[in-house]
Amino acid sequence: MYSVDELEDRLIDLAFAEDIGDGDHTTLCCIPDDATGKSHLLIKEDGILAGIEVAKRVFARFDPTLKVDVLIGDGAKVKKGDIAMVVSGKTRSLLQTERLMLNILQRMSGIATMTNKYVELLKGTNTRVLDTRKTTPGMRILEKQAVKIGGGVNHRIGLFDMILLKDNHVDFAGGIKNAIDRCHEYLSEKSLNLKIEIEVRNFDELQQVLDCGGVDRIMLDNFSIENTKKAVGMIAGRYEVESSGGITFETIRGYAECGVDFISVGALTHSVKCLDMSFKAC
Repeated sequence: MYSVDELEDRLIDLAFAEDIGDGDHTTLCCIPDDATGKSHLLIKEDGILAGIEVAKRVFARFDPTLKVDVLIGDGAKVKKGDIAMVVSGKTRSLLQTERLMLNILQRMSGIATMTNKYVELLKGTNTRVLDTRKTTPGMRILEKQAVKIGGGVNHRIGLFDMILLKDNHVDFAGGIKNAIDRCHEYLSEKSLNLKIEIEVRNFDELQQVLDCGGVDRIMLDNFSIENTKKAVGMIAGRYEVESSGGITFETIRGYAECGVDFISVGALTHSVKCLDMSFKAC
């Protein structure tokens, strides 16, 4: 399995191959090889900054001689007009790294900003915001970093670090008890120690899980606020509780006040707006 650093390097290399191909002919034709310059990252919209450390990795991967001076770090609140970093070195390198660096920073900052808005709505409760696997293919490790920078919690990185028995797993396995029993058999056979979560769609399925046991967390899928409060009462602290499905800015506080431990929000990564910024010569 790849480490986070290895995944980031592979992503950066692929992105450069996609963007530059056999050469940035625009830059190569008009910028001398020995020209040097300086550019700064200009913030054009208020939000939470995320991706600065990854941006530094982009610059170093492409041209280790580039000098990066960070003025505002990951997780900071930024406002329109702020200068977050200044990069100096070969002009060709500044031009060829600009778009990839901005693509990463703008998306990560958009995710961190969105996450922080949800986190702020939950202040005073014990509920935490979770992300999902509804991420951009190949960008997941960066998008989930952005969720953490914004104050959220990573649900799971992929299919390998947690058991999550969803409705299709239960249906294909022949029911809740079969799914949970087979899960434990598998973990025992493979000598794996993974947390087990199961999704329930109604009170009948919830009661089956409570009768069966053997899980760490129960996900209440598309329950109303009223039914969520009733379900939390039935679970009575025996397992962690997660609410999921169509929860919005307007409703998230109501779900949190039911006493759930987590609320998962796919919108953190699947429909986020990038934070506006630019990389300009200075």
